[in-house]
Amino acid sequence: MTHELKKIIREYQAATSKGLKCVLATVVALDGSSYRRPGVRMLILEDGHMIGAVSGGCVEKEVVRQAQSVFTDEISKIMTYDGRYRLGCEGILYILLEAFRPDKQFLETFEKTLATRKHFKIRSFFEKRGLQCRLRLNGRIWPGRITLAAGFHPQEEHEAFEQNMKPCFKLFIIGAEHDTVQLCSFAAMAGWEVTIVADPSEEKNISDFDGAHDFLGILPESFPLGEVDQHTAIILMNHSYSKDLKYLLTLKDSKPIYLGLLGPYRRREKLFGELMELSPEISYDFLDGIHGPAGLNIGAETPQEIAISIVAEILSVVRKKQPMLLKNKETGIHD
Repeated sequence: MTHELKKIIREYQAATSKGLKCVLATVVALDGSSYRRPGVRMLILEDGHMIGAVSGGCVEKEVVRQAQSVFTDEISKIMTYDGRYRLGCEGILYILLEAFRPDKQFLETFEKTLATRKHFKIRSFFEKRGLQCRLRLNGRIWPGRITLAAGFHPQEEHEAFEQNMKPCFKLFIIGAEHDTVQLCSFAAMAGWEVTIVADPSEEKNISDFDGAHDFLGILPESFPLGEVDQHTAIILMNHSYSKDLKYLLTLKDSKPIYLGLLGPYRRREKLFGELMELSPEISYDFLDGIHGPAGLNIGAETPQEIAISIVAEILSVVRKKQPMLLKNKETGIHD
């Protein structure tokens, strides 16, 4: 959800440059089931424009209507939305509405936290008649002007919703062909920060890849291994055996949460064989951890379908879920 908060912050900055007030809506509690879980946020601008959503689209109009009083008097409040009677979702949403106006120091710290890929926490304190939100960045509590009132201190009677926020998920796509364009687009729509890594001879740039966060025109030995962490996925899509081999040699000591390899089983085995000849000390755990052929077996054929299968596999690995049909799942969807 960090990418959603990042978008909210960016849109807030754009709105304030136009002189528009903003209200932040946060789902802080849920009784039963709902399309989204607590922690999801939506920004409402004074002109009625919305950034993000707190449901599948059925609650948002009521949230905007309820937010009007917060625009007027800047007094935060809790609204409830009972989907049992209106939507059949079997759940009651508790949504905190508060004036949103973080100061310059907070915004700078938030951007630094994103850039350094640090974890942070968000705490929302609330009761039925009002709420306040605090963000903890780099070990410091930031109420500032993001709360309803300066100097807010939570009381014992306040309920608290705490959310641990991870760095934005990062995907390195090594390759610059047509299928890379499709995977980049789908991954960006999922909120991932996509970096395209291409050979300098490709003569490509970031404008060739819709949704890309960064572009690196480098050789394998220059790959930024220091940027690889447990919130990073890498996939090799070079369509070049020799390039994939060089990158595997470069990546052999890295520990991304996912490492994918495009191409059939026989190609993968041939790569592994040559890789072990060139680097006998290579870890078997590294080889076992490579997802090749990349993607889930959903019958994908087109570049777009293959991209979907790869994004789905990465999600299943990151969330530690075994892919299955939801109709065969006996417990709740989010369990």
